[in-house]
Amino acid sequence: MVWLLDIYGAIQDFIESGGQVLLIIGVLIFAMWLMILERMFYYLRGHQQRKKQALASWREREDKSSWQAEQIRSAMISRVYLALRGNLPVLQALVALCPLLGLMGTVTGMIEVFDVMAISGTGNVRSMAAGVSKATIPTMAGMVGALSGVFAATWLQRASRRERMKLEDRMLLEH
Repeated sequence: MVWLLDIYGAIQDFIESGGQVLLIIGVLIFAMWLMILERMFYYLRGHQQRKKQALASWREREDKSSWQAEQIRSAMISRVYLALRGNLPVLQALVALCPLLGLMGTVTGMIEVFDVMAISGTGNVRSMAAGVSKATIPTMAGMVGALSGVFAATWLQRASRRERMKLEDRMLLEH
């Protein structure tokens, strides 16, 4: 139980050293990773069921070679693909927002540095260092969040394209 208090204290110190923007970045990264985990869970569980349903529906059709059948096949594939992509565009927007919020933290930290310089001059290095810390920590947090989100979003995007092609191939083979 003591280690939880230590972790909480360390997180609180980190947020204080990075300013309020760091808290916003943390909430954004948390929400982004919840969305990533939801998409991964859907990919591993829900997508397989939806794909089986689409394949079973295609197998039940007698007409598989007419123009109308091709349009139905295309619609089935598109529905499965859209369900698989789910909230990927929102996830990509959150990934793009992370470094922008980091930049906002940089600007607010530098404003604090300039305020200290205006009040006490350039001789108070300790006060200036606190502002520089508030300027660099949010930038780092925004970049780390964006990098982790880019890798996950790219994997999810590639997996959805790959699954779409697999489904198209399986439906064409059962032609």
